[in-house]
Amino acid sequence: MKERLSVKAAVSAALIATLAGCASQPAEPTWEQDTTYKLTVLHTNDHHGRFWQNKYGEYGMAARKTLLDELRTEVRAEGGSVLLLSGGDINTGVPESDLQDAEPDFKGMNLLGYDAMALGNHEFDNPLEVLAKQQDWANFPMLSANIYDKKTGERMFQPYQIFNKQGIKIAVIGLTTEDTAKIGNPEYIGGIDFRDPKAEAKKVIAELRETEKPDLIFAATHMGHYENGNRGVNAPGDVALARYLDEGDLDMIIGGHSQEPVCMEGPNLVKKNFKPGDECKPDFQNGTWLVQAHEWGKYVGKADYEFRNGELELVSYDLIPVNLKKKIKVNGEKKRVFIQDEIAQDQAVLDFLTPYQEKGQAQLNFKISESNGKLEGDRNVVRFKQTNLGRLIATSHMERAKADFAVMNSGGVRDSIAAGDITYKDVLKVQPFGNILTYTDMTGAEVMDYLNVVATKPIDSGAYAQFAGISMTVANGKVSNVKVGGKALDTNKTYRFTVPSFNAAGGDGYPKLTGHPGYVNTGFVDAEVLKEYLEVNSPIDVNAYAPKGEMVYK
Repeated sequence: MKERLSVKAAVSAALIATLAGCASQPAEPTWEQDTTYKLTVLHTNDHHGRFWQNKYGEYGMAARKTLLDELRTEVRAEGGSVLLLSGGDINTGVPESDLQDAEPDFKGMNLLGYDAMALGNHEFDNPLEVLAKQQDWANFPMLSANIYDKKTGERMFQPYQIFNKQGIKIAVIGLTTEDTAKIGNPEYIGGIDFRDPKAEAKKVIAELRETEKPDLIFAATHMGHYENGNRGVNAPGDVALARYLDEGDLDMIIGGHSQEPVCMEGPNLVKKNFKPGDECKPDFQNGTWLVQAHEWGKYVGKADYEFRNGELELVSYDLIPVNLKKKIKVNGEKKRVFIQDEIAQDQAVLDFLTPYQEKGQAQLNFKISESNGKLEGDRNVVRFKQTNLGRLIATSHMERAKADFAVMNSGGVRDSIAAGDITYKDVLKVQPFGNILTYTDMTGAEVMDYLNVVATKPIDSGAYAQFAGISMTVANGKVSNVKVGGKALDTNKTYRFTVPSFNAAGGDGYPKLTGHPGYVNTGFVDAEVLKEYLEVNSPIDVNAYAPKGEMVYK
């Protein structure tokens, strides 16, 4: 670990020194008094390996390139200029990207013309040598002011970048959630100090005003947007950041991490029922505009500003869907149709990405593990009783999240795994939906209420739950004799449990957890978690996961 960190720190230090040197002598602002300048900020966040369109032809970097080029052309035709920023988390999401260390994604971002990005927590999912390689691939700075090397006490990454647009000097600061230290892999981040981004932002802003004297200061962040600052167990997010600083210290925060469209109904009130194509008004806190564009490149955020005599005014804002579809009925049958006009895929970007997609697909057939028997996921079994595969999946989630127990809906188990060699393709047959691992911290009393809904779901339904780390008796629609880790449930103690994002959002009639203060979306895709667990624990003894009477139904 120490050697890895020192190599990475050396690379980063050299990069910071070079870029800081460039930034210390920027071109002087040359904007003129009483002249109105147009500035458009385009943004995305939480890309998570989605360089390729999904099976329905939605999003994808090739279509995003076409849209970005059209928007740039429109802005420039009106005499304006454009900044394209990312709120981070390029890594971790689909196997075609993960198997190639997100090379198609970072190099694709070059083709799309990104100006800068914030480092997200998932940029630390891999050894630091991989992140250093990704920095080499990127033709744009990867920013974070609050990530320090514990050994040297120095910043590991470039804290900000200066841009000059029509004589307007713009500083973009990068900030990363402190939760990276909590949810990241200790093997890779043990030597890294993720400091308070709010305090670091204040420090950098003071430095910028002293040395660079920018006209505008933006922050590209990966901290999360939490309605009215109600962050629960999460680290402080963008609302807390804006409120912590002096009014107007930041002109704009381009966010990520909570993976949502930030569209407001009113002050401190998020528009819960936002749908693609709807009007979107960004959040405004303490003189700062806050934006976020959901996830995966599903949208491109577009903020149109006017700058005049040192003042910045937001003229319009839009979240533009990238080939998103909706279901409609045609002649009695459900059909997916584009919500807005289809955006053509840029041929040059498509040609560039195709070999990566084909290579990633070819790599899915490699062996990752082996087992001494069948892991049972057949529909007519897993929806009726506890099975070794249901319990194995739940165990993999529990261990990744460092949780006390795990809940897995049987509808999310789509196939069995035969005895013998296990391939990555086998894993994706079992978990094809790309659900995200979530966890929630609850009191024992809350857990009891939750189990009384979830553990009593009927058999022969996808809602029927598989469990790990917990035992109980279910009789007459009620749960009793609950034990977590072999000990009786304490109603006053706090427990952590996992559940797929589908169920956390209320799927299968499960209680909705996304608004609970203890809820955390880890960003880890279920298939990736299962794959890693199978690799680490190979060969798999299927008997170790066989039910042993933990769940008693009467």
